[in-house]
Amino acid sequence: MLKHWLYISVLGAGLAASAPVWAQPGGSNALPDGPGKDLVEIACTTCHGLNLISRSAGYASAADWHRVFSTMVELPAAQAETIATYLAAHFPEDTSRRPTLVAGDFDIEITEWQVPTLGQRSRDPAEAPDGSIWWTGMWASLAGRLDPETGAMEEFHLPPTARPHTIVPDEDGNIWYTGNSNGTIGMLDPETGMVTEYATEARDPHSAVFHPNGNLYFTSQGAAMLGRLNPDSGELREINTEPRPYGIKVDQGGDVWIAYNGTNKLGRMDPDSMEVRYYEVPDERTRIRRLDLDSAGNVWFVNSTMGKIGRLEPETGDITQWDSPSGPDSHPYSMAVIDDVIWYNESGMRPDALVRFDPSSERFQSWAVPSGVGIIRHVWVTEDNNLLIHQSSSNKIGLVQIP
Repeated sequence: MLKHWLYISVLGAGLAASAPVWAQPGGSNALPDGPGKDLVEIACTTCHGLNLISRSAGYASAADWHRVFSTMVELPAAQAETIATYLAAHFPEDTSRRPTLVAGDFDIEITEWQVPTLGQRSRDPAEAPDGSIWWTGMWASLAGRLDPETGAMEEFHLPPTARPHTIVPDEDGNIWYTGNSNGTIGMLDPETGMVTEYATEARDPHSAVFHPNGNLYFTSQGAAMLGRLNPDSGELREINTEPRPYGIKVDQGGDVWIAYNGTNKLGRMDPDSMEVRYYEVPDERTRIRRLDLDSAGNVWFVNSTMGKIGRLEPETGDITQWDSPSGPDSHPYSMAVIDDVIWYNESGMRPDALVRFDPSSERFQSWAVPSGVGIIRHVWVTEDNNLLIHQSSSNKIGLVQIP
């Protein structure tokens, strides 16, 4: 079943919503008494539960707290100062969460942009054929476009219940997204603002990738399903799979690889029959969020729960793993392979650490992401072999320029 929507709402660079207008569940924990408690309970529950504060790693100063929540909501100066002072007093930095940064001689440059609508949880940036950078504003149900040369930004509203998780441009410049909350795959035509929706059986389409055969393949984490959509005909097929399929990539031979966040497995799916062969990763505690492939066809993956990265050699089934620099609690999350060098992040650390691993020398190097808050959940390799990142909690889109 197809639905067509027209949501044209374009915001220029520099515009910011005074406060988000969407509500988020997330639980509520009692806050300590003190001046500013009532203000925090009002301002911070506009878009998330108080448990995100009580479970946070905290910050060293009121200025640090102010820097973070000013990317989420705009407040009068006096209220902002009171809230920042309260949060700094009761939720100081948890220094045990600092990453173990590894020095090296490789230089990178990280540029970050603040998205216009505050509190949207910007994520999953991708490069379109014209060089523009697109992202999803998951909590605000929008798609954004950035001109990396000028920094100019535009935002397009999608159906309000979509809450898009991942965005993938096609070769014609259309923007495809996974409607994580309304069970759809959607396509935005940036020229007209028209949105076309394809209803899925799964309740929560998650990550997606285009195949050289022209089809869009996607995972549905909560529903434990894999899907294939033919954009030309609208034909959609879905199958059941192992628990919590997450990341998805296509190898040089056309097979579709799936990371599983609910079991210790990787999957290799035939694009035509959609039959899946599973590869078991040692230790049942293993959970895998993202993966990518090198030029030899090896599958690289993040072992998020064990604080490791790993390599599967598909022809032999051999698996090798390396400990991430910040240890078992580092929670590697996103992953990309660029010129056979591995890039990923340690999402359990504060600040979020970007890590480079050279398999030829087995050496690591890592950097703190400048904004440092939000978790890089997905990355994209540009045509110039640079890396697109994001910080969802602080609503930033970033470009890592790699020599």
